[in-house]
Order: sequence, then C-alpha cells, then structure tokens
Amino acid sequence: MSTPGHHGFDAHPEPSIVGGHSLSALRLDASHSVAQETVGRAATHCTIVAVDIEGFGQLHRSNANRVRIRRGLYKAMRAAFEGAGIPWLSCHREDRGDGILILSRAETPKALFVDSLPYTLALELARHNATHPHEEQMRLRLVLHAGEINYDEYGVTGYSIIHAFRLLDAPSLKMALAGSSAILAIIGSDWFFAEVIQHSEFSNAASYSSLEVKNKEMETRGWWLLVSTSTASRQSSVGSRISRHRSCSRPVRRGPRR
Repeated sequence: MSTPGHHGFDAHPEPSIVGGHSLSALRLDASHSVAQETVGRAATHCTIVAVDIEGFGQLHRSNANRVRIRRGLYKAMRAAFEGAGIPWLSCHREDRGDGILILSRAETPKALFVDSLPYTLALELARHNATHPHEEQMRLRLVLHAGEINYDEYGVTGYSIIHAFRLLDAPSLKMALAGSSAILAIIGSDWFFAEVIQHSEFSNAASYSSLEVKNKEMETRGWWLLVSTSTASRQSSVGSRISRHRSCSRPVRRGPRR
C-alpha cells in the first residue's frame, strides 16, 4: 500500500525523465520564469465608472431589442460624458454585454462625475426611452469609485475594479431601483463619497443614503442615490449655471505691463 493517506502515490517518488530533464527540474525552471515575469506598465490611478442595464436578460426582450438597447446605451453614455465635460474618447472602455466599464484618467476632475454626469445621463436615458418601445427602454445602475489599475495584454485588472462591481451588483441597490420610478440608481464607494461627493457644492450630497453592502468576499459601505427624470431636469438647469460660473470664474492671465 502506498504510504501517504491511501492516495495511491509514493511518498518520495523517483523523478520522471522527459527529454533528458527531470520533471522536478522543469518545474523549477517554470517557477523561476514565472517569478521573473514582468507585470507590465506600472499601476495607474483612475476614476472608475461602471454601468449595468436593469433586467437586460428578461424574457420579454428579443435579441434585436437587446442590440438596440446596447446601441442606445453607448449613445447615451457618450452624450452624457461629453455633456458633463468628461472626454469620452480619452477614457478606457470595456464592453460587459449588459453594461460598460469606463476608466477615466486621474487628471479629469472627479467632481464632474457627481456634479453633472448623473443628471445628463438620466436625461439621455429619458430621450432614448421616449423614442423606443417598452422592450427597448432601459434603466441603469451606475457605480463611482477610484483606485489603482493594472493594464495587461488582455485589458485591465485590479482590486478597485472588483470593489466597484461588488457595489454595482449589491442586491439592496437592485431592489431600490426595482421598487422605484427612477431611471438611474447611483452608488458611490465609501471612499468616493468621503473624498469627492461630500466635498462638492453641487453634488446634492445630502440626498445620498448609506448602504451596507455584503457581496461575496466584500463587506463595505456604499452611498446611493436614485435619479428620476424630473430631478434630472431640475439639476441640469443648475448644472448649466455651474458650467457658466466656472467658465466665467477662471483667472485671467495678464501679461507684463509695457
């Protein structure tokens, strides 16, 4: 009988020989090469936005409906980003089937994602829904977070992305949207709320509610807000005044007196 635990193998088997090299030697070589493998470019700090279409897989939708919804999603997201002053084409984007992952460069002011984006996006969704049948209308969940991202030959990875998607998929957030007439549900990470939303004069921070999130391996807090079309209309008028104020309040550089 074999010695260890009745598993049918010897405790100290003789090394097998493959091509003149023992398997143990090949394993050591492989381990050494993995250890020496470079990760690639250094991690980069990004603002993380991800969206998910509510009920995308529901049976009343056909595949043709889903194609039109996805087309409308991309159109709405691009228009909302540009309307909020966030350069869409400079963002890294990855398709998620029923949603999109978007990474914005660190130099893009994070306040734009809470001052303007929620309301411009809600209005773009309303425009889409007004011109499409029920099967092609959509409501979204959107998450806001920021953190370090690693790029590789396949795309991006990083715990901050995992963190964002755990928030986006929080069952309580899904229930809140399902039980409302809102067109958009936003959840910000605890960090994003503390560092960005809470300090922005135009984010409507007092309207956000705390939410304890337990999803898979993660236990954390998020801050959520439901945005209706009527709320978006009111805030968009405020947003236009904000944009004019900011554009008028930029310091003017004066040259030396001659």
